[in-house]
Amino acid sequence: MQHLLILFFATFSAAAMATVPPGLLNMNAAKVSVEKGKLNGVIFSLGVSTMILIQAYIAVMISKFLFNNPAVIDWLLKIAVGVFAFFAIYFFRAARNKNPVVAKAVTVSKRNSYLKGFLLAAVNLLTIPYYSGLNAMWNASGWIKFEITDILIFVLAAGLGTFSVLYLYVFYFNKLDQKTDGFSKNSNYILCGLMVVLLIVTLFRILYQ
Repeated sequence: MQHLLILFFATFSAAAMATVPPGLLNMNAAKVSVEKGKLNGVIFSLGVSTMILIQAYIAVMISKFLFNNPAVIDWLLKIAVGVFAFFAIYFFRAARNKNPVVAKAVTVSKRNSYLKGFLLAAVNLLTIPYYSGLNAMWNASGWIKFEITDILIFVLAAGLGTFSVLYLYVFYFNKLDQKTDGFSKNSNYILCGLMVVLLIVTLFRILYQ
């Protein structure tokens, strides 16, 4: 039971932190809230979070497949080193960027705001490798097992962590707007640090497996 609580809060925090920096999803959640009302903004956020649940589950299945097929793990770990290094540099450069992030907005009607959120989240190609990396790290730490309860907790925490930040953007964007730059820099530095940790863990597994 204790490892489930740790798993939930660790995944929830990682998902929330990844959603804080201004981007396509949270800025459009705020835009929908301003133009169509807060309820529509929440519906949009629910669509995003639903897709996150699906992507987190796919990420777990990928990690499970790799865990059960050690023959392919060696070269995939080497690829993972490059992926984590890329993400570390990406988040570090994002944190150092002095220009404010301007996300492209989309037109969202009241009828299909849920679908718009769902589809916008689907085009985010970084989500699955991000949660695959988290799952691998939690597995190495003993926080997650490939059992139905653990998988459900991981997926649910990813969805709720994302929704919680989108909810803040929907209801408190005017207040957050003045602090967006600080949030973005701090969050990106933390994500950069997380990628570095994942990189070190992966290198360790390659050298000592």
